[in-house]
Amino acid sequence: MSYKILIDLMKCRECSDCSVDCSYDYHPGNNGMKQILEKAAFSFTCRQCEDAPCISVCPVDALEKDSSGILTRATNLCVACKSCVTICPFGTMLNSFFEVRQSICNYCHLNSEYKKLLCVETCIEHALTITDMDENPDENIHRLNDKILVREFNWEKLKHE
Repeated sequence: MSYKILIDLMKCRECSDCSVDCSYDYHPGNNGMKQILEKAAFSFTCRQCEDAPCISVCPVDALEKDSSGILTRATNLCVACKSCVTICPFGTMLNSFFEVRQSICNYCHLNSEYKKLLCVETCIEHALTITDMDENPDENIHRLNDKILVREFNWEKLKHE
């Protein structure tokens, strides 16, 4: 049985800025959850516009779509001007994603042994939990990667209801 971090993006939006503590060893002040939240929002919340205005407005070409049509940001290029946040017609780009320094999550070496994670313990909205469940699209729980599940409405599914 392997444990995963479950991120409830619906609860995350209640925070104005993600301020969870992080135990990442390699630099102080890291908040690896921001990197994960960005990837989750780009994967599940972003409308993945065909002619994405966020990409065209970026003055340093830091945004692009990957082969699956998911938005990605080159943090080594991004100057955190937030032009993409301003122009996004759906409001899915969040100010808190964009910092010049990239934060990194190593999942605190999450494995089959239950461990308390600092990010889970310090999330004031209780949007982070440890779970052994699997992806369940009927419950709006989607797999981001082997270590992360995300609870979020799938905009594609909502569009067809």
